[in-house]
Amino acid sequence: MSNSFASGLIVLGEVALWIALLMAAWSATVSFAGAAQRRGDLVLSGERGVYATFGFVLLASVGLWTALFAHDFSIKFVASYTSANLPKVYTFTAFWAGQAGSLLFWCLILALYGALAVWFGRGEKTRAFLPYVAGTMSVVTLFFLLTLCFGANPFERLDWTPVDGRGMNPQLQNPGMAIHPPMLYLGYVATTVPFAYAVAALATRKLNAEWLAPVRRWSLLSWFFLTVGITLGMWWAYVELGWGGYWAWDPVENASLLPWLTGTAFLHSIMIQEKRGMLRKWNVTLVVSTFLLAILGTFITRSGIIQSVHSFAQSPVGTWFAAFLGVSLLATGYLVSTRLKDLASQAELESMVSREAAFLYNNLLLVGISFSVLWGTLFPILSEWVRGEKITVGPPFFNSVNIPLGLLLLALTGVGPLIAWRRASVANIRRQFVFPGVAGVATGVALFALGMRDFYALVCYTLAGFVFGTIGQEFWKGTGARMRMYQENVAVALGRLVARNRRRYGGYVVHFGMVTMFAAFAGLAFKKEADVTLRTGQTHRARDPWGHDWTFTSQGVSQYKALNRYVTAVALDVTRDGQRVGILSSEKRQHVDSQDQPTFEPSTEVGIMEGAKQDVYVVLAGVTGTDQAELRITFNPLVVWVWFGGIIMAVGGLIVMWPQAERRRVQGGYAATLSPVAVAAPAERELAGAAS
Repeated sequence: MSNSFASGLIVLGEVALWIALLMAAWSATVSFAGAAQRRGDLVLSGERGVYATFGFVLLASVGLWTALFAHDFSIKFVASYTSANLPKVYTFTAFWAGQAGSLLFWCLILALYGALAVWFGRGEKTRAFLPYVAGTMSVVTLFFLLTLCFGANPFERLDWTPVDGRGMNPQLQNPGMAIHPPMLYLGYVATTVPFAYAVAALATRKLNAEWLAPVRRWSLLSWFFLTVGITLGMWWAYVELGWGGYWAWDPVENASLLPWLTGTAFLHSIMIQEKRGMLRKWNVTLVVSTFLLAILGTFITRSGIIQSVHSFAQSPVGTWFAAFLGVSLLATGYLVSTRLKDLASQAELESMVSREAAFLYNNLLLVGISFSVLWGTLFPILSEWVRGEKITVGPPFFNSVNIPLGLLLLALTGVGPLIAWRRASVANIRRQFVFPGVAGVATGVALFALGMRDFYALVCYTLAGFVFGTIGQEFWKGTGARMRMYQENVAVALGRLVARNRRRYGGYVVHFGMVTMFAAFAGLAFKKEADVTLRTGQTHRARDPWGHDWTFTSQGVSQYKALNRYVTAVALDVTRDGQRVGILSSEKRQHVDSQDQPTFEPSTEVGIMEGAKQDVYVVLAGVTGTDQAELRITFNPLVVWVWFGGIIMAVGGLIVMWPQAERRRVQGGYAATLSPVAVAAPAERELAGAAS
């Protein structure tokens, strides 16, 4: 790419950012005006304005990426987050490494989602909502564009052009950080579309089931990306930060968890509104809260009012987000409060022992966990405002509150599918709970007999056994019913069972992944670690939580240069129960720019030996002299199952999101020409009976 062409693209991108601002303002104005005046021409113009906004934001993004790859260090953002020797993959990801670029990336996703929401919202069932959806999406996009243009412009120029840039923070030069932020942004931003539909439903007073279908799809999309993003963030913290864990109740970690919790609650309670017309106030409130919590998380990250390895520096952008959050809260609060009569439930809860009640308890727990996390996250800020002194709330508070609530939530995960709708009978409860109950008790008794005495871990594994039993029973009964009705083998019956009811059985897959993660979390109760100092040839001996004997023998300290960094590394020869298992190394890295000058404080590269039972985790804390290494050696049980659990949850989410097949199988394999309900009725009755 020639310098003149690259310069032209950069200038074009900068101009496009301002045009996008005008397009968003136009679209917001004419969309709401068209809805109020019932003028189709204005509504259509607003929709086209949404498409145009996306086009210009995309052009602005191309301009910034061009500046990054062209190493145009006259641009402040480029000079602050890249250098001439930065690997290409991280030059690309530098787009979201800093405040201004990440806001533009957010705006790009938001504009894309707005265009998709308008395009897919043109159907007959959702057409009435479209002016308000387009208007609301444009208002949110307008806010981000205003923040970019006037608060954190990614094309801001320096007074002088440095020879080289500062480079990227070494902690961000990790494959996980190439994927983790985009996944979170895709999840965060997707909360805007359900919010826009909620505003549209409240504005039009069409609060029955019409608005739920698109909201559910977009909420699932948001939930999926947040799940993937949070899991990748945990993995990044584990392999990059060197503290031996993957969740520290950091404020920015909490900020990503909050919309996930309320979004999960909504995806449960929406089923009650669709089936029984209940929890309508819950659903609107949860959709609005999820969006507001996503904005709150962005405010926490970008205001600089909290200290975190994830957050950006002190910035006036935080004031913009605080104002937008306040206005959004007041506007939606007014809309909800004036539509309370329209949100009245169409049915009453008939029994406290029913599936509807179980969903309600589930939501109460999820909201309770959300409140505790929110309170603990905001408490340092509130204490500083009130007392002038920032009082930090640490992991002990979060663990003491959320571990019991999490265990109750785990129990409900197994209870909900076993209870009948409307009102559960004693016979139903007795029949449904026998196998899962035995599975849970057997798990707890077996672990107690094997010597497990940690109370919370024992309760967690007992409940995990119960939930696994519930999920297994549901799949067994459904698969067995298909095998009897259609003479299918196990594999075919299981596949078609899931394909015919993706929502239900995909949800069970999600639950399976969640229980896997809970079981892995409980493994932290048995974590063991030691700080040691080893010279070349010296050995450290340790016993892991499983009773295996390990030795770690130092092979010496080495120093060398690789890519854009100087490396100090120590290698350990590792044996288990006398059998050699390999070499494990950990590093200290000093990153430098193209002039060989240090750029950031030294970073740590962790050595990890993964296994199904545990990870052996080694951190080089420092080097004394030429060959004496200071190390922390940790045995982390069951960590790999955290990642597997996250993958299983994501797969379950994909199953739920996958469009339901319309074609139904009939006896003999011919396509159905009769009513699909009539053809499938006998099988569906048995399947329903098997599952309930």
